[in-house]
Amino acid sequence: MSLTIGTGPLAGTPGGSFNFDFALRSPQAGTSGRRYTDAPKHRIFYADFPRRLRAVIGGRVLFDTEGAKLLYETGIKPVPYIPLADFDHSLLRRTDHSTHCPFKGDASYYSVGDAENVVWEYNEPNPEASWLKGYAAPYWNRMDAWFVEEEPVYGHLRDPYHRVDVHETSRPVVVRAGGKVIARSERPKLLFETGLKPRVYVPRADVAAGVLRPAEKRTICPYKGQATYWSLDGIADAAWSYEAPLAEAAKVQGHVSFDADGVEVELGRPSADVPTA
Repeated sequence: MSLTIGTGPLAGTPGGSFNFDFALRSPQAGTSGRRYTDAPKHRIFYADFPRRLRAVIGGRVLFDTEGAKLLYETGIKPVPYIPLADFDHSLLRRTDHSTHCPFKGDASYYSVGDAENVVWEYNEPNPEASWLKGYAAPYWNRMDAWFVEEEPVYGHLRDPYHRVDVHETSRPVVVRAGGKVIARSERPKLLFETGLKPRVYVPRADVAAGVLRPAEKRTICPYKGQATYWSLDGIADAAWSYEAPLAEAAKVQGHVSFDADGVEVELGRPSADVPTA
């Protein structure tokens, strides 16, 4: 999926809906050129999520849909909205709880079993978000499990516009901790991930023997997999690795990335050699 072609939000004919007029405004008197219609500071984009999506709670499938939408809001991870018709309504119990969103309207809630107020809908959404009517959203972390097609989802839902790219580089890297060189490599890899700064990954064989100690910390990235953390003398969780990375990050298997107070990662200038195909 692309931002700028097909049905992407910046394509000529976007496939989703916005909370503002995305069309070009005609030139105004006394101005030159054309400009986009003024957009609100809090922007919303509502787009198709053409995959089978399911959530399980209390051992029951709460919904099973091929018609989900993703709601993108400024500064918020995308939230899946599900057609109300695709919920198992025998599990839903409407409550008196409500909340107000200035951008979408008043939300009403449903409980599921002992889980209170875990699903919300906008019965009468604001006019600029009228496309929310007939859809409801569950709290992601209050479900027991999520599935896209037949695959379980870990961490959070993968954003179709989020990319991970790993590239080999000729730039040498030196890693120091406490003034001492703990890693030096002429063959690092650079990991580029949407919205994040590039990360340097050093082959494990190029890290000084015995300086890394296994840490208890683990984190889950839906794009890269489970991260295993490593500590240095006096510096906890100073590095991480993906022992069994997902496909997008497969090239960093066997590599370590460093980022912590007291650790310096120095990336040198690239080689001037002519690259070969």
